[in-house]
Amino acid sequence: MRKIVTPERRRTDDVRIEGFDDAEARVTVSSNADTRLPGRYSLWFDRGAGHARVGEVLSDDGRVVVRRVDGVDRGDLAVARSGRIGGWLWSSPADAGLPAEEVRITTPVGPAPAWLAAADDGPRGPWMIGVHGRGVTRAETIRAVPVFRRAGYTSLLVSYRNDGEAPPSPDGRYALGDTEWEDVEAALRYAVENGATSIVLMGWSMGGAVVLQALTRSSLGRRVAGVVLESPVVDWRTTLRYQGAAMHVPAPVQDLVLRLLQSPTLSRLSGRRGPIDFDRLDLARRADELDVPVLVLHSDDDGFVPSTASHALAAARPDLVQLEVFHEARHTKLWNYDPERFDRVIGDWLDRLPRATGHTGRSARPSAADGG
Repeated sequence: MRKIVTPERRRTDDVRIEGFDDAEARVTVSSNADTRLPGRYSLWFDRGAGHARVGEVLSDDGRVVVRRVDGVDRGDLAVARSGRIGGWLWSSPADAGLPAEEVRITTPVGPAPAWLAAADDGPRGPWMIGVHGRGVTRAETIRAVPVFRRAGYTSLLVSYRNDGEAPPSPDGRYALGDTEWEDVEAALRYAVENGATSIVLMGWSMGGAVVLQALTRSSLGRRVAGVVLESPVVDWRTTLRYQGAAMHVPAPVQDLVLRLLQSPTLSRLSGRRGPIDFDRLDLARRADELDVPVLVLHSDDDGFVPSTASHALAAARPDLVQLEVFHEARHTKLWNYDPERFDRVIGDWLDRLPRATGHTGRSARPSAADGG
């Protein structure tokens, strides 16, 4: 139970590094579902201290995979023996060639760092607020900035409580979106005060849950013109049961953990100061509360957050929800797997989205069927 709500400070190195040929710019790693994926990825090594960018799969014999190395940003890959594959390719907007400045968002738990990448025409206009997932940082969201920038959006890439960059909550535990949305509300306020005429919220994985809570619970949700979700958690019960089954946790134990986390008194066993409202976090069942266009990108082979709830959300609100299904991209790696499709789908969706909404209240918002 504690593992569900306790932030991870160190990720597990689950990939063997068999060798690195600097002259040929090739690295040989153990073969698994992530190392075999086409596309461009991060290879973290030396317990996260080293970072390389890997590209094309050159060979795969079922035991090891040889990939092209596009660059080693830090560390000595030649002596590394283990690592892990990551979806986010850059550590900062500057690494991606994007102009951005560091700003501070005043959240309920204290000042939280964010990157602000203003549109070419300045910050007066539409904004995108990017919200990362569980166990990672705002760097995960950099991948979406170029497509929004081409569409004329200013991008604000935020941190939130307990992610290792923003201040911690008093209990130092995740609430799976049940309190983190307040930090996104603070980002909404910052955007409005600094020129945003309309806002698109974009969330990855748990960031999707956080975004949906901000949309439906914040008084500033009326400023939101649309939502983009990448590999999102739409319903935590579905996700946690899927993960529990993958770890061979018996179903009765899974049910007990969920009941404990919802209990005002017993949830303290997890280290949290209060319960988690899983009903409130279930947007598949609460889909009738949505009143802005939503674009969902999810891979059916996600492997971590099942796409089941994303399909349920799209089925419940076909008038507002567009679901773009991938089949081989895994979790939060959709841009890496097919950046052209990722950018095209988001760009086309943005082209249909009004640019200056949110001042007249939610009832004035158009539906997807109206071209919104």
